[in-house]
Amino acid sequence: MPDITRTGTAKTETTTFREVMAEIVQRITEGPWGPGTLLPGEVELAEAFGCSRTTMNRALREVSELGFLDRKRKAGTRVRMAPIRQARFEMPVVRAEIEKTGAVYGYQLVSSAVVVAPEWLRLRMGLKARAHVVHLLCLHFADGVAFQLEDRWINAGALPQALQQDFTESGPNEWLVATVPFSEVEISFLAQAADAGMVAHLDHALGDPVFCVERATWWQNAAVTLVTLAHRRGYRMTTRY
Repeated sequence: MPDITRTGTAKTETTTFREVMAEIVQRITEGPWGPGTLLPGEVELAEAFGCSRTTMNRALREVSELGFLDRKRKAGTRVRMAPIRQARFEMPVVRAEIEKTGAVYGYQLVSSAVVVAPEWLRLRMGLKARAHVVHLLCLHFADGVAFQLEDRWINAGALPQALQQDFTESGPNEWLVATVPFSEVEISFLAQAADAGMVAHLDHALGDPVFCVERATWWQNAAVTLVTLAHRRGYRMTTRY
């Protein structure tokens, strides 16, 4: 059984999962929890770390997602013999992404319409026949230069409030983040040939390869939104692991 007594200053009931997570990672990377170590159960760990079982559960889950732990229902939680490194892509709100570079953010609603979902969208998102969707085309700017073209579909059946929402001053992504959670996300990265819309709003010629991100979200099996984000020439997405 590994040593689970705490080191350093004792934590109070305000211990956060991030604090617990940081100490678990430290014990794995610096000792004493070496590769193959079987950890005690959540209740025992929570008591030793001075936190709730819920906090411990989340901390262990996060460390597991980082690739350090192998968690199995009957076999328990064990330190992996070799960590699994995972690349994570942060998908920020475009306003934050632009402002983080020091540029001034700008926004324009190009078009907005409520339509019956086209067949390809209905099949792609699992929508019902004759389902209504809000179709938005938005342009985001960095220092006055077109940065990203957002082509978004919102399922009005799952979010009827989208029918009344005014997107002329603020983009739908910010509204969606504040309005509805998601339980499932699918993200695709692709090079797409520039169409007429991309030519009209971004620095591309017809047929040029354009870096696009396609993101679909669901909440409790109900489709929420599908968006394609087309970026201007020279855009780069970077991740670290």
